[in-house]
Amino acid sequence: MNMNTSHNWTTASIPVLTGKIIVVTGGNSGLGFEAVKAFAEKGATVIMACRSVSKGENAKRLILELFPKAIIVVSELDLADLKSITAFSNRFYEQYSSLNILLNNAGIMMGPYCLTKDGFENQIGTNHLGHFALTGLLLPMLKKTPKSRVVNVSSIAHKQGVMDFSNLLYENGSGYTPMKAYGRSKLSNLLFTYELQRFFEKNKIDCIAVAAHPGVSDTNLFQHAASKWVMSILKPVFSLFVQSASMGVLPELRASVESFAKGGEYFGPKGKGEMKGYPVLVNSTNDSYDLDNAKKLWEISEKLTKVVYS
Repeated sequence: MNMNTSHNWTTASIPVLTGKIIVVTGGNSGLGFEAVKAFAEKGATVIMACRSVSKGENAKRLILELFPKAIIVVSELDLADLKSITAFSNRFYEQYSSLNILLNNAGIMMGPYCLTKDGFENQIGTNHLGHFALTGLLLPMLKKTPKSRVVNVSSIAHKQGVMDFSNLLYENGSGYTPMKAYGRSKLSNLLFTYELQRFFEKNKIDCIAVAAHPGVSDTNLFQHAASKWVMSILKPVFSLFVQSASMGVLPELRASVESFAKGGEYFGPKGKGEMKGYPVLVNSTNDSYDLDNAKKLWEISEKLTKVVYS
């Protein structure tokens, strides 16, 4: 099947998910909220993993108003804190015996230089290392669930990303700019996805790793992109290039449930510059397929997070 020429893929294309267990990181707002809503509507048990339990519970209430039978469990997860990630995975093992889809959706974008609880630069620490640790800790559950899937959410910004292993985390802010770090974190998401797929294949694990990006979507990620008054002036122009969160979420939803998807594939919007449109297969940069960089990033990520894949 050619996934790029068939009908426009929407949430109506999602199959029935009754009995499936799905974890969505950053599930209380933006794209994550839309993903939880779509999965819950189709009958899945959705674990809404988020930093703020109270915001999660509010988001859950909103979805239950739309879909009263939805099964949503709010669980605390701070991806900028390895202890929180371990606590989340421990709770998950206590409560569930399978994991069908791990949607690594959460992300932060272009904030000022600061560190995670474990001393990592915040954007790479949250967007890549946090999800690397979470995926590794949930790996035994993914392994024992037939046809399980890990979906990592990247960005068009990965095209600006440059890996520099001599200063991966911008020590003491050296060389840091918000865009450079964001681009690097999003390139890391893809290097990790493709290396994870190779890991699954090498170890004959019945799981696939798939990536997606939302194009340019109207979410709270843009809060650091420019000051409020600048954004208010730019809003009319901005709206020409931006799509709603309910459209922006479609590539990651398709990556999560498309029965024809293969490991190592990448979904994004089909419009001009992949900024907006319905989800199709897209290409990432040559840098994202660099085998040496993927291997180096994996080794450093294991060392920094102390989560070793086996």
